[in-house]
Amino acid sequence: MIGIPRAALVAVLAALAAPFVLAQGSAQDEIEKYRQALQDGNPAELWEARGEGLWKTARGPKKATLEACDLGKGPGVVKGAYAEMPRYFADANRVMDLETRLVWCMVTLQGFPEADAKRNVFGSPDRKSDMEALVAFVTAESKGVTMNVRLDNAAMKEAYALGEKIFFFRGGPHDFSCATCHAEDGKRIRLQDLPNLTKNPGAGIGFGAWPAYRVSNGQMWGMQLRLNDCYRQQRFPYPGFGSDATIALGVYLGVNGKGGTSTAPTIKR
Repeated sequence: MIGIPRAALVAVLAALAAPFVLAQGSAQDEIEKYRQALQDGNPAELWEARGEGLWKTARGPKKATLEACDLGKGPGVVKGAYAEMPRYFADANRVMDLETRLVWCMVTLQGFPEADAKRNVFGSPDRKSDMEALVAFVTAESKGVTMNVRLDNAAMKEAYALGEKIFFFRGGPHDFSCATCHAEDGKRIRLQDLPNLTKNPGAGIGFGAWPAYRVSNGQMWGMQLRLNDCYRQQRFPYPGFGSDATIALGVYLGVNGKGGTSTAPTIKR
């Protein structure tokens, strides 16, 4: 390299790299086109319809519907409710996300034992999840609504602080944390963009896109299942359904995404 001017060397290296940069950009563009094409005829709509049916059908030992379930905006009010969750519920004296609140309503209104309300929440090869169908129905009623998860009481502030600690906690055989993938701008795995979930716009776009229909396995994934998969990728044990840890993470992500738009249920690869 002796004798080659620095400017000339930079120009040569840039020229050599250009085809790879263009190829990468082209591939990302094509993937984005693919994602947009998937939005037409999103199978999540079928889950929404089934979820609405479950919401309005009398079930359980009490033969009651979920139409009196209070998701935070009054009994039976679904429109816009998901955009403000997780939130603190005084009647349960607990911060709850959507799935946890639905279980609570199934127990208190319909008379299901809690173990039954939590059975098969993620679905199985021979039986689709009723919980994820209900989640699809409720979240669809907040599509296009501005997200507004608020730290308006001590319980929410405590949950946010816990969620932040969990987000940055490193462990497992690979010494991973949530922040390993989701605390910096411009990161990706292969051609998969990784939103920065510590602030907007990444947090609003990322958190606001779930639940989603996963094309790869033909399932609806609510936030509880999505977080389970994050634990799997970190090689951590799965958390319990509706655990304080997953709800705290939901609070942390939801507050960071405040002001974004709920686009769920979306469709993912």
